[in-house]
Amino acid sequence: MALASQFSLIHSEFNDFLFSSVGEEKNGQQLTMLSALTRLGFDPWAEAARLSALSGETAARALAAVIAMLPEGDWTLADSGAIAARLVRRLPGRGGVAAKSPEDQSSRSTSSRDQKVKVRTAAGLACIVLIIALLSATLLRHSNHVPVPNPNPVSSTQR
Repeated sequence: MALASQFSLIHSEFNDFLFSSVGEEKNGQQLTMLSALTRLGFDPWAEAARLSALSGETAARALAAVIAMLPEGDWTLADSGAIAARLVRRLPGRGGVAAKSPEDQSSRSTSSRDQKVKVRTAAGLACIVLIIALLSATLLRHSNHVPVPNPNPVSSTQR
């Protein structure tokens, strides 16, 4: 089963930014923007889209504030501005139009799928209602049918 597009990293325009290294953590591992944003409780794609919509300078200041919230690794609080400026250059597009997150990019196909699901659900419910109505009618017809007693019953003893 294929992953929904909002979980697909193959075609995200933010990959270059999100998989960029912030620096090396104290344990020796590289910390990516994806991991850093996730640890801080941000939706990485939404934050990347938000930063992409800002001017370069504003995005760098906002990102520096985010980086300053991280525990220090091989960087210090004073390095936050330089790290942010480097990372902001990896964001797609500058200026007026916000770049779309994978969730936004899939909104048309998702709404189309949602519409199909609604139609299928309605059709399924209509079928269930029809089946219940037919069963009810059958049961009522059989319950109203009272057998007429035979006026001259012949018993096996009278023969």
